[in-house]
Amino acid sequence: MSKQTLNTDVVIIGAGPVGLFAVFEAGMLKMRAHVIDALDITGGQCAALYPEKPIYDIPGYPSIDALDLVKKLEAQAAPFKPVYHLGERVEKISRIEETRNQEIGSLQFSNSSIPAFEVTTSKGIIIQCKAIIIAAGCGAFGPNRPPLAGIEEYEGKSVFYLVRQREDFRGKSVVIAGGGDSAVDWAISLSELAKKVYVVHRRAKFRCAPESGARLEALAGSGKVELVIPYQLDALKGDKGLLKTVVVKTLDGAVRELPADVLLPFFGLAMELGPIADWGLGISENHITVNPATLATSEPGIFAIGDIATYPGKLKLILCGFSEGAMAAHAIYPLVHPNEALHFEYSTTKGVP
Repeated sequence: MSKQTLNTDVVIIGAGPVGLFAVFEAGMLKMRAHVIDALDITGGQCAALYPEKPIYDIPGYPSIDALDLVKKLEAQAAPFKPVYHLGERVEKISRIEETRNQEIGSLQFSNSSIPAFEVTTSKGIIIQCKAIIIAAGCGAFGPNRPPLAGIEEYEGKSVFYLVRQREDFRGKSVVIAGGGDSAVDWAISLSELAKKVYVVHRRAKFRCAPESGARLEALAGSGKVELVIPYQLDALKGDKGLLKTVVVKTLDGAVRELPADVLLPFFGLAMELGPIADWGLGISENHITVNPATLATSEPGIFAIGDIATYPGKLKLILCGFSEGAMAAHAIYPLVHPNEALHFEYSTTKGVP
């Protein structure tokens, strides 16, 4: 593991849309940021769950695909040169005290003792900073994996828990397992370009939007999708991580073998706060309680924004998370620049680098 020590002004935990916009807001206030995310891509749930689905409540965009939004947010943050630590979790946060004329790299702190932190990641990297913004959505999350022997061999090659680009599945035989919105939506979408789409579900009723259910039934009636009901996943057959067959079985023991190039198991996500729960913050029902005026948590120097933050009247909307990012950045400014007065300016006046 790396023993590298880095330094920055702000560590942002979570590279979803709200975390990315917080990079921009911090940059506008001359604060550098490192961003840490357990996923190996930016975009959080937008990228992991519905990259090609439209979002309708982003100001100025009547409709924008989730992945396009993520790309624009990355471009907006880019002038401020954020450093991304993807595929890493925050394992430990330690509080340190710094005084005047004591430097860490290019950082110099005030004459009074104020909170500062060392953030240690799962790869052993230590990042020293003056403040922390938690923008971790619902916490670290990962897929609920089906209990299939040897599935690890196929993961990332022919078994995928999310769809990043539809084109990856053009002309392929795809088995989709699950009965929720993700399974149904992707069955509908991939039916337009896949060679064959099977949908495996243990019952005839799907847990999805009524309109989506009706569309799936229509596609099944036309032969574009085959509903494999009531079956459950039983085994995988293939070679060196490349699928050839998905074996499914009923509760009565009837077996079918589905020729397949790809398996997409959509059984939801396992979400947990992980180490965040042990950081001494005010946790309420897996959310962090914050001051709505500053987004400050119960620990000085640590702030929370986006879905993970809660306060009276909270709305879980991306646009509200964007506002919270701006408010948190302004609250953090005196921690990073304690001897400088903040003269508020609009972006049209300041511009960007």
